[in-house]
Formats: sequence, C-alpha cells, structure tokens
Amino acid sequence: MARTTRPEHPHAPEEPLYRRIAAELLGALRQGTVPPGERLPGERQLAAHFGVSRETVRQALEMLRRGGLVAIDRRGSHAVLPGATPGRLPWPAFPVGAAHDTEPGRATVTWEVPTPGQARALGLAPRRPTLVHRCTSAAVDGSGTRTAVTSFSAVAVAEVPEPARYRDRADGRASAEPWRADDWMRTAGLTLHLRDTISPLPTSVRVTRRVHEQWERPLEVTDLTVEARQAALVHEFTLPAAE
Repeated sequence: MARTTRPEHPHAPEEPLYRRIAAELLGALRQGTVPPGERLPGERQLAAHFGVSRETVRQALEMLRRGGLVAIDRRGSHAVLPGATPGRLPWPAFPVGAAHDTEPGRATVTWEVPTPGQARALGLAPRRPTLVHRCTSAAVDGSGTRTAVTSFSAVAVAEVPEPARYRDRADGRASAEPWRADDWMRTAGLTLHLRDTISPLPTSVRVTRRVHEQWERPLEVTDLTVEARQAALVHEFTLPAAE
C-alpha cells in the first residue's frame, strides 16, 4: 500500500483527520491493493504508515464499515469493495439481513450433524456431519438479536478449498469467518443463486436462505432468527459504481 503525500492548504477548512485517512484507504481499495475478502494491515501498521494515532485509524475504519466498504471482526478488518475487477462484486452481508447498525457478534464453526431440515435441503444423508457455522449478533440500539445457523453441503466442503480447511479446527470455540465463503465459492468458479424465504413466528421472524450453483447443486442453507420486536428486517449490500 503506497503512502500518499497530502498537499497543505492553510486556508482550507480543516477536515477531520480520520476522514482523510478513510478517503486514502478507500482509494487503495478501489485500486485493488487489498483484494475483496482479504485482511487489511493491522491498526498499528496503518497508524505507522499514515503517521497518525491508532484511534484515528480506528475511526477511519469505522467510517468505511458503516459505508459497507470494509468488514470488521475479532480478527481484523477485511476489504469488501472490489477494485477494478467488475466480476467480483460483494455478496449480501453475512448473516443474511445483517445491516450496518448491527454490532459484530460471535461466530464459530463446528463439524456436526445439521438440523434435519437443513440436511434435506443440502441433500445430505441422515446423520451425516458437515461444516456448521453459527453467528449471533445484536443491534446497536438493543432492539433485538439475530441468530444465524448455516450448514454447508458436501459439494461446498469438497470443491472449495477454504471452507474445507475449517474442518480441522471446527471445535465450536475458535472464532470463524465463513461470511467470506460466498466469495471463496465464486473464486472457485461457482455461480451462486440464492433464495430468501421470510416466515413469521410467534415471537420472531425466520429467514431461510438457500444457495445453489449453476448446476443446481446445493451449497449452503442459513436459518436466521430475528426477534420480532425489531421494527424491520433489512437486507443491505453495496455495489460499487462502474469505473
């Protein structure tokens, strides 16, 4: 990531420093310096690179997160906005329905038998284990929680290298990032098609997302449960402007 030199404008209105850092980071993302889904340099490294404090870097990253341009979790910040490659567009945020006013939650993976409904949808034999991802998050304003459970098909685990690597550490304790799985699948040459079904429940709303590829083989199923006291379920994602 090449460092840029900002010209001095003594008579110009002072712009918050974090906004200038965010603009430079955005420029780097648009140039494809950090590929979509890949991790950005750490806060300490970015602070040294720009000659600012880590708090300034943190504010800049938060600004980009709210704009849907980076994703932040316990393992760092990841690029969401693609660079100049139009074929790599960001997929809707994981879990489905997670908007930018949602606090990062706990995400883990296990190797276990999925629910009967997800097993049937994925074409798995009864009691056959697979990679299962769980994610729990809460809205910033405390309006409710979202709990998502995703099971991956045998096709996804066998044909996409990255999800397969989770099997050896799918112990339910380590943090996980399978929200990137859709991008990994596309990189593996799979065209993804998804269908969301929203069902009202007595005290909550359930969204079931099914994903299959161009040959109609199932890849993953997600059951997202949202507390009913939340006013709306928002599906939000960002598409960059054409260059």
